[in-house]
This record gives sequence, structure tokens and C-alpha cells, in this order.
Amino acid sequence: MLPPLARYRPRDEVFYVTRDRTALATARDGFLHGAGGQGLFVLQTRIVSIYRYWIDGKAPEPSGISNLEEHSQIAYYVAPREPDAIELRLSRTVGDGMRETVELTNHTADAVHLVLELELDGDFADPSETSTERKQRGATERSWRTDGPDGELVWIYTASHDYDHQGHRGRASLCRTAHVRISGPEPPTYDEARRRIRWELGLEPRGRWHGSVSVWMETNGQTFALHEEHRAERDEFLRNSSRIGIASAPLAHAVSRALGQARRDLIALRLYDLDAGGGWTMSAGLPTYLALFGRDTLTASWQAALIGPEMMRGTLSQLAESQAGETDDWRDCQPGKFIHQADKGPLATLMYNPLGSYYGDLTVPSFYPVALSTLWHWTGDREAVRRLLGPAMKGLAWLDSDSKRGHFYTYETRSEQGLKNQCWKDSGDGIVYPDGSAPPDPIAPCEAQAYVFASKVRMSELLWWLAKDDAERRESRRLFDEAMELRDRFNEAYWMEDEGCFGMGLDADGVLIRSVGSESAHAVAAGIVHHDRAARTIERLFQPDLFSGWGLRTLSSQHKRFDPFSYHRGSVWPAEQAAFCMGLMRYGSHQRLHQLTKALFEAASLFEYERLPELFAGHQRDEQHPIPGLYRRANSPQAWSASAAPCMIQALLGIFPYAPLRLLFVDPHLPEWLPVLRLENVRVGGAAADLEFRRGESGRTDYRVLDLRGELRIIRQPSPWSLTTSFGERLIDAISSLAAG
Repeated sequence: MLPPLARYRPRDEVFYVTRDRTALATARDGFLHGAGGQGLFVLQTRIVSIYRYWIDGKAPEPSGISNLEEHSQIAYYVAPREPDAIELRLSRTVGDGMRETVELTNHTADAVHLVLELELDGDFADPSETSTERKQRGATERSWRTDGPDGELVWIYTASHDYDHQGHRGRASLCRTAHVRISGPEPPTYDEARRRIRWELGLEPRGRWHGSVSVWMETNGQTFALHEEHRAERDEFLRNSSRIGIASAPLAHAVSRALGQARRDLIALRLYDLDAGGGWTMSAGLPTYLALFGRDTLTASWQAALIGPEMMRGTLSQLAESQAGETDDWRDCQPGKFIHQADKGPLATLMYNPLGSYYGDLTVPSFYPVALSTLWHWTGDREAVRRLLGPAMKGLAWLDSDSKRGHFYTYETRSEQGLKNQCWKDSGDGIVYPDGSAPPDPIAPCEAQAYVFASKVRMSELLWWLAKDDAERRESRRLFDEAMELRDRFNEAYWMEDEGCFGMGLDADGVLIRSVGSESAHAVAAGIVHHDRAARTIERLFQPDLFSGWGLRTLSSQHKRFDPFSYHRGSVWPAEQAAFCMGLMRYGSHQRLHQLTKALFEAASLFEYERLPELFAGHQRDEQHPIPGLYRRANSPQAWSASAAPCMIQALLGIFPYAPLRLLFVDPHLPEWLPVLRLENVRVGGAAADLEFRRGESGRTDYRVLDLRGELRIIRQPSPWSLTTSFGERLIDAISSLAAG
């Protein structure tokens, strides 16, 4: 049983409103006081750091603040005077800028006179500088002008930096201009010394005064202002994406809300300026990762495929556009690698760090073909997928050329400012020996081998379908054979017989890092685990030291370095749980799938909006710990946490599309806690279906087609990627049989 009043709000001291490249982070009173991570951020630049109203020189008292949608907020205040009958209402909308409507209402029967002031300033800080020492030293030119009843503040910020980093030498410059336009029935005045805009107002009994504030930024000839057309694009996505309906059940509300929130969060994080390939991509999360992160967005778009293919189209295309073509050690860049991080903030622009285009990551090249084949399965779009085969093959070629330590796939930073760990656990202390010490690089992480295996299998299938000539068909067979050979070597080198699972990785000497963590879950998800070890591996992952009752910990609670509040040494990450769910489905471990999905949806029900955060603490679920702790700096919303919910539903229903053959496989196994589930507008190729799934008293889940639009055959059986039998060497033959049938 969940505690009836338990409710969490990550980063409880801050309210967030976000869309596209803009994030507004206010204090709990709805204002900006220049503290911590507060601010109006556009293009990862804090253009407004102080923003607060005053009535007769005193702060109004909050009387209710709430987001209406991810990009809008309303706040009520009362004036600090007797009686409490002067109301200030603020309605805000963000999206490449901000617009705020201001309404002051006199609820008394008497006329009142008052002074309304708006104090505001901007410092153009990088997000990382809001909590640490400032590095950039620029200058701000401020000006004020009036135009009839309107007034406008303009702040022009310029900065430069002489840099010298591993062959990068020169001077970088930055110029960003913030505009604040004030509109109302009469012109305001501006007090430069106090940085306050001022109105002297008289309100009749029951009278109202209206004004507005618009904020936008200019840089490099580009204007970042509120775009209303983005609302239409958002509404189109929500209208066309798959939706879920659930009958009454104990967790029905949490599941339904989590799925609905996932759709809204993903579109709220969309980066409209990076639309590509007929689709779109998103930032990794709010507030820290409001930029393109290769592995995060690739994972989110793949896990959210049930919602729709647009995210995969855009993400795969955008990553292909930014694929490296040269060597640059400062950016950990080699030909064939994909972008890890593409910051737009001042510090990256001024070359204080390489994060404007940083490539220190092993995950994207090892997983890109999996996402590409998922796009193929959902759309059957031969032209779009064929266009992206080249980038996928270049990524695999880089992996093969850079592999070390017995031909396993490794990472090692070449940058003086690079990430030490460039795997899924990319924190500096995420990879540890059993004694708690950190292994030196290069490291061959467990999950990267699993991803490469899956990618080579999936690329083999894509080339089998799309080959132009005999050479590409031979390449298809080569990749398949290499995947099977890698699977055998992996199961020999990484297996820990005494633990019944796989080690964390191989160190610089090729010695197994015998720490127990969630890496084995990634191996199950990718299908690299030998069938005679799969059941034992799965059961090991559900032992109490790894399974907290809310999800799998990143590190065993028996490890010397276990810390439930750490980033990667004992916390629980919804994103990797969701991928594990897909593995449990394919290995036929339905009872464990039910257990894990229930735990995660129960965890979601503890959080505001049923929104799973980036991660949470790894406390054991028991009488002393009826709720998990929070990771205080967790991002929320986070793209790949949002995508976890649809991925879990796909696993429970055993959904596998095969658009090239106009097929949809379903193998549903609904748990007792979710006996009825309905999906609307599931799109496969050019068709769409509404489906209902219902668990009977015998435990069998049946389905029926409520509506079918377009040509699509729906078949009840495990997908060709099911691992309940030894699919390995027969995979290509299975696809051949499907094509023939």
C-alpha cells in the first residue's frame, strides 16, 4: 500500500515553466530574486535574473501559483495592505521568450491610489555560473526608451575570451541583447538606480488595470521571441500521437496520467530550431540539460516510439547532420562519432569548455542502428531509412577501429576537459572496483558491448532489406556473424558465475570489474545474454540489494561505495528500467515484468503530475522507508524519463510493429493490477489502429480491434525479436519467412 498522502515535487524550491529554448525558473513566490538557479533562460543564457513586483514599496503576498501547462503559469497575489482586497494577477507564457499579462484589481467599494513597480535586471550568466563562480567577464549596456504608452528596456551584453585548448587558440566573442517591452494604458517611468519600472495608479471601486510585459533575446541576427505557431505544432502532435485509455483499476489513474504527461513533456522539450528529416528532437531535460544531448534524445525517441515516429525521424536526422568528420582531441571527437552534447550557453560559445560540440560518448554510435531499425519497423519508410544507413555504418566503423582490450569496445578521454566515464554511467565515480576505487581508462563497459551486439544484428536486418548490391548483402551477413561472435565472447569474458550476472566492465588491463550494478539489465534489454543464463541473470537483478521495491539500483546496496543519494552508485533511473522491461518481455519473464512496471508506476504516482524525474534515491521499500528519497538536483521533466512510461506499456502488450510487411505483432500479458487497457491511434506505416486489451479470470489477456484505418494485419504471437527461443542464427531466416508469407 502506498501512503495515502505521499506526494513529491522535485526541486521543490523552484517553479519551472518551459518550451523550446526557454525556461523560466522562479522562487516559490513566483518571482526571481537573483539566487541559485532562478532566472529566465533563453538559449542557456540567463537574460533576466531579478524580476519581482512591489506594491507601495512592499512585496505582494502570494495567494496561489500553478502551472496551467508546461509552458504557462498563473499566479495570484494580494497587496500588503488592509483589507486584503487589492489583487495582482500574473499570467505567463514562455517559448523562445516570455509574455506576461498583468492585472491589478480593486475588490473594495472605495477608490484606491497605489504605486506598482516591477524590479528587474539581467546578468547573462551561463546556467553553470548560477551556482558556482562566474568565469565570463562581460559588459552590459543598458538603455530605456518610451514609445507612447509603452516603455522598453534594452540590455546589450558583450564578452570575449582568449582561449588556448589543445590546438584551439584564438578569441571568442559573444553579443546577446535582451529586450523587455512594457505595455499599458499609460506610460511608465523608469528608475535606473533602483532598476524599477513604476506606475502610479488610481483604481475605482471594483476597477481593473491591465498591462503586459514581453521579453525576448537577439543574438547573431536571430530573434528568440514567443512563437504562437509552435502551439499549433504542439497540438498537432498531441492529436496524432497514440493515446491510452484505462478502465477502473488500482493503478489506472497513475498509468493514464503518466502516459498523458509523457506526451506533454516530450513536446514541451522540443527544440524547434533542430527540426529535421520530417520530424523533431528534444532537449534532455529541465533545468540542467536544456540542449541537445545525443544519447538522451536517442534513447527517449526510441523508447517513445509507441507514441509516434516523429521523434525518431528528427533525432536520427539531427545526429547524422552533426556526425564527426575529423579528429579533435579537445572535443573527444573522431570521424564517425556522434554528438554527445551541444550547449548554446555563454561558456560554450566563448570556448571556456568544449561542450558546444562535444563527442565524448560511447553510447550513441553503439545504439544508433537500433533506433534506426526501430524507425524502419514503425514506418517502413525505405527512403528515410536508406538515407541514414551511411551515418549508422560510419558509427559502427569507428567503434570497430577504436576497439581495444580483446576487441571489446572501450572509451578513453583525449580531452583535457573531457568526461572520464563516457558510458551510460558518465559521472566520474559511476564505475568502481569492488573495493570502491575508480578503474583507470580505457574501460570496456558491459552495456556498450550489449548495444553493439544489438546494433549489428539490427543493421544486418536493415541491409538485408535495403541492400543495393551483393556487396551490401555480404556486409549484412558479416555484421550478423560479428554480432553472434561478440555475444559468445561477451558471455565468456563478462560473466560472474558466483554472482549469477555480468560485471561492470573490463579495465585497462582487460580484467573484469567485478562490481554488481544495473549493467546486467542493459545486457538483458539488448538480448546479448545467452539463453542458459538469462533466467539466472534476471533473478539476480531482482534480489533485494539491487531491486529496491521502486526499481533497480545502479549499484548493489552491498557495495562499499553504495549511496542511495548518489548519481550512479545506488540511485534508481526510470530510463534504464524501461529498457529492461523490453528485455523482460522478449525473454518471456512476464511475472518480473509485472513486478517492475508496478513498482515504477507506483513511484510515478508519488510525484507531481505522475511525472517520473530523472532519478530518485535507492532506499529499500519497507516500513522505515515507505517512500523513496529524492535526488535533489534531478531534472524534471526529463526526456528519457518521460519516454519510460510508453516503453513500459509497449512491453506489457508485447507490441512489435513490422511496417515493411504491414504487420503488427501483439503478445499481451496484462497484470492483475491493470486488467483493461485501450490504445488509440497506434500508427504503423500508413495505417492506424485502436485496440483494447483485457485480462480474463484465467490470467490470459485477449485483445480486440476497435477500429482500423489503412492496411494492417494484426497477429497474436511473439515478435521476431522474441528471445524465448534461441533466435540468434535463425533471425534472418525468420525475417525471410515473414517476407515470403
